[in-house]
Amino acid sequence: MKDVVIIGNGVSGITAARHIRKLSDHKITVISSETSHFFSRTALMYVYMGHMKFQNIKPYEDWFWEKNRIDLIFDRVEQVDLKTKLLLLASGKNRSYEKLIIACGSRSNFFGWPGENLRGVQALYSYQDLQQMEANTRGIRHAVIVGGGLIGVEMAEMLHSRKIPVTLLVREAAFWNNVLPIQEATMISRHISAHGITLKPHQELKEIIPDESGKVNAITTLTGEKISCDFVGITVGVHPNVDWLKNSDVAVRQGILVNEYLETNVADVYAVGDCVERLYALEGRKNIEQVWYTARMMGEVVAQTICGDKTKYEPGPWFNSAKFFDIEYQTYGNVGNTLEDDEQEFYWEHPEGHKAIHIVWNKNTELFSGINTFGIRLRHEKFDLWLREQREINYVIDHLEEANFDPEFAERHEAEIRALFRKRELTP
Repeated sequence: MKDVVIIGNGVSGITAARHIRKLSDHKITVISSETSHFFSRTALMYVYMGHMKFQNIKPYEDWFWEKNRIDLIFDRVEQVDLKTKLLLLASGKNRSYEKLIIACGSRSNFFGWPGENLRGVQALYSYQDLQQMEANTRGIRHAVIVGGGLIGVEMAEMLHSRKIPVTLLVREAAFWNNVLPIQEATMISRHISAHGITLKPHQELKEIIPDESGKVNAITTLTGEKISCDFVGITVGVHPNVDWLKNSDVAVRQGILVNEYLETNVADVYAVGDCVERLYALEGRKNIEQVWYTARMMGEVVAQTICGDKTKYEPGPWFNSAKFFDIEYQTYGNVGNTLEDDEQEFYWEHPEGHKAIHIVWNKNTELFSGINTFGIRLRHEKFDLWLREQREINYVIDHLEEANFDPEFAERHEAEIRALFRKRELTP
């Protein structure tokens, strides 16, 4: 029986703990300074919006941990003594380990803007951020959100649910255009604006201005515009939470460096989740991927290795999903915000502007590369299979019905999409 300690109780750490327990009788301890119990980070917005209470976003009952012999410690790891295999905790109650899994997540990006430490300025990542947002937005008149990504649109929806006017600064030509092609970015920009959010493209934060009490009072942009506000949400991405390891022997670049087995350069030390930077390449994937499902998959993989079945982390074709107010988004494979020289595309959008698909393929080989879909639910297993089988674009178009996962009586569009695709093929 090994003594396994996991730093972090997010989805990667808890998945590792659960699967180690399924596979072994190892002693398991999870240490976290964020919350006493695991919760669904993606559901924090619904607590703020009043749809759920915090206890509703804990996937497991509090008795689950004792029943499964997973010890939880609410404390902060300040340092790792790798030679003696000892974790130095903020409480002074240090903890030894035989196997260590680091699953310490991400931290929100701040870029040194003047005024970024004022009261009323914050990010949204942790449970503490949610509590701070409750306090910072009480009775406010206007909010500015800096950054047009997934966290930015979530924060906009949260504030909108409380009837707080919101201005959203987007550096690109349209919302999330650094990820989405301009067609989809434009459609989602219209949708966000239709909900009453003031969307400002080609705008970047220059300075946050305080009032006499030291609270945020306004911001200025790089174009010289001044916007009065009493809350500023900073949503310009996250980075691996690794600063606390930089004076240790654990190899760190942007994230904790791991091999294909999620092993670090130090024996018996592994890393999973948002804090990881892979040393090896995976086709169509970045070496740092801060996504819920990749964190979960890493937790499953490292559990296999800890329990004696050394397993490579091979997540397969890229996929992701999100929601922009009431438009659901899925992506499978690779659809970049601009076409590569060897790529060809097909875009269809519903006349009402709430549904769209964007398909990309290699124009030399006709092999399907990826698809973005908005307002139409697709089956992950189908596109994962077609990407692995290297299907041609015509096969995908002809079998779209097989991938549809919309409710039984939902409007279907495959015939229309296919007809438009064929018409495009015939057009000189």
